[in-house]
Amino acid sequence: MSAASRFTALLAALLAAGCDADRPASTAHGPAAAASSSPSRSAGAPPAPPPDADRSYAYPAADRVVAIGDVHGDLAATRAALRIAGAIDGADRWIGGKLVLVQTGDEVDRGDGEQAIIDLFDRLAVEARAAGGAVYALNGNHEVMNVQLDFRYVTEGGFKDFEDVPGLDASAPRLAPVPPPARARAAAFFPGGLYAKKLAARDVIITVGDTVFTHGGVLPAHTRYGIARINREVRAWMEGKSTSAPAVVAAEDSPVWARLYSSEPPPSPGSPPCEALDQALTAMSAKRMVVGHTVQRRGVTSACGDKVWRIDVGMASHYGGKPAALEIVGDTVRVLTASAADASNAADTPGATNAKK
Repeated sequence: MSAASRFTALLAALLAAGCDADRPASTAHGPAAAASSSPSRSAGAPPAPPPDADRSYAYPAADRVVAIGDVHGDLAATRAALRIAGAIDGADRWIGGKLVLVQTGDEVDRGDGEQAIIDLFDRLAVEARAAGGAVYALNGNHEVMNVQLDFRYVTEGGFKDFEDVPGLDASAPRLAPVPPPARARAAAFFPGGLYAKKLAARDVIITVGDTVFTHGGVLPAHTRYGIARINREVRAWMEGKSTSAPAVVAAEDSPVWARLYSSEPPPSPGSPPCEALDQALTAMSAKRMVVGHTVQRRGVTSACGDKVWRIDVGMASHYGGKPAALEIVGDTVRVLTASAADASNAADTPGATNAKK
């Protein structure tokens, strides 16, 4: 059997094992169904705090914020985007100073460099903190899928990528239904596993100053459910404190799956998507939202009168797009590209196009 045939057989076995069983069918959840109804609590459990009582998701404003979208296992594209942002040097060391960098999720799947990418962002977070800056990598739908052991979008190299992770127990009984070639990855991402715990340290939704960052989109129902509550419940699941993904993040319109704000042509002010966006932003005391998840073939785009920026440019080799980033300095938002950065190298500053107030 050829390598391609073996890989196809592996994927078929994963599906047969029910690796995507935790993802609900689209017919089971209407818009915001999971977010608008709280999961049941065990008897005697304390009630969740009011949505606005816990603002652990809110970080202070920064002089310069740069956001990077989906990188999907492409280490070269990741490095290129980080350099466009002015975050790293040629040796992948932090040079951003007090820069706040946000990566909006989907570092995994569709490429072979996932372990290196996750580890790179973890290391840069430490280096940035020491320099007075910050790196916030968020969880997207593909991080959630991998902790669910939904490996449909893993490459053959992606399965092999985690075989060298020290300390993994691929023989654990809970992994018995997983085909042997996928067990190392499953051991890494199973709730409570080494890489699941790395992801557990990341949020689903944050704000930096007056900007909301998430993977798919924050809907009004999510703000009613509680932003910090969503982060907390996902974290507990990834740490292994519960076995199933919280309904609020597994639903078709969860913050990591929603595409309401990302359609083409872009929604205009006054349209139902923009009205929902206005409600969510008002609830979070924010001016704008930055999302990934839905590839924008024209590069970074905005909608709803520049109140939402869509930054998934398909930069991973799987899609063939070009690396780009979004810079926010005060009320000025601009798109950073490699060509603009090259043009401004003489000034030793990152380049930009499409500057908007």
